[in-house]
Amino acid sequence: MGRSVLMEFQADWSIRSVHRHPVPGEQHGGVEWIAADAASLENWDPLLKDVDLVLTLAWYRPGHDRRFAPLTRGLLRLLDAASRCGSPRFAHLSVPDAPADLEQGLPYLALRRRFDRALERSGISHVIVRPTMLFGPGDRLLTVMLRQMRRYRFFPLFGNGEYHVSPLSVRDLARILRTEVGRPGSRNILAGGPRRWRYRDLTDRMFAALGQRPRYWHLSPRNSMRLASTIERLGFSLIYRYEVEWLLADMLGLPPYTGLDLPLADVEPFIGAEGARMRARPAALA
Repeated sequence: MGRSVLMEFQADWSIRSVHRHPVPGEQHGGVEWIAADAASLENWDPLLKDVDLVLTLAWYRPGHDRRFAPLTRGLLRLLDAASRCGSPRFAHLSVPDAPADLEQGLPYLALRRRFDRALERSGISHVIVRPTMLFGPGDRLLTVMLRQMRRYRFFPLFGNGEYHVSPLSVRDLARILRTEVGRPGSRNILAGGPRRWRYRDLTDRMFAALGQRPRYWHLSPRNSMRLASTIERLGFSLIYRYEVEWLLADMLGLPPYTGLDLPLADVEPFIGAEGARMRARPAALA
C-alpha cells in the first residue's frame, strides 16, 4: 500500500517519510527518509515545518494492547504537533465499522477509533478514508488464499459464505487519498471496490483461476472462530479470529467509491494473473 501511495504523490509533492527502515522505492524517488519510529518519536514539530499535508498510514494487523498503545500515543503526539504548527491538512487511513464487541474490546480497533475521534475533534481540516479488503502487488490476503488453495486443494469456508466483500485495489486507494486531500472540508468516507462479491462466489472464482474445482471444508461460525483462534495461537498470520468475526458479520461489502475520474479496478484480472503465475510453478513453490 505504501508503495502505491508513494507512486501517486511523488511526481509533484516533496515527501518526508517517517518510519524505521529504508524502502527501496523511496531511496530512488527523492524522498526524505526520517529514520524514526512513530510510536516512540517525542518531538514531531521540526518534521512538520513547511508541511502542507500530514498523511498517516501506520498501523499493525494483529497484536496486543502493548503493541497498539504506544503507536496510538505517538500518533496523538503527531496530531498535537500538527495543531500547534498550523498544518493545513491531515489525511488518515482507517478501517470500516466492525461488530460492537470488536470495536470496544479489540485493541486493533478500539485504539484506532480513539485516534479517529481525536482527529475529528482537532479542528484541523482532515479526511479519514476507510477502505475495505485491499489487493495489489505484494498482496498478503488474496495471494495467500490462492497459495493455500493451490497447495492443499481445498479451503475452509466460514459459515455459509453468504456474506460480502468489495475488494479495492491499492492503486485505487492511493488515487482516492490523492483525490480526497485535494477537496476542501473535513469528512470520513468509506471506500469499497467496484463490485460487491458474495464471499463464496469470490472463492469459487479463485479456485477457477487455479484450474481447480472448488472444494471446501465447511465450518459453522463457532468452529470458524475456533479454527482462527488456533491458527493465531500457533503463531501463524494466515487468518485472525477478529477477521473471521468481521467477515461473518457481513460488514465488509462496502459500496464503491465514486469520486474518481477513471473506473475502479476489478479484482478478477488480479486473481486471474496470480492464478496463472501459480499454475506455471510447482504447487509447493507457488
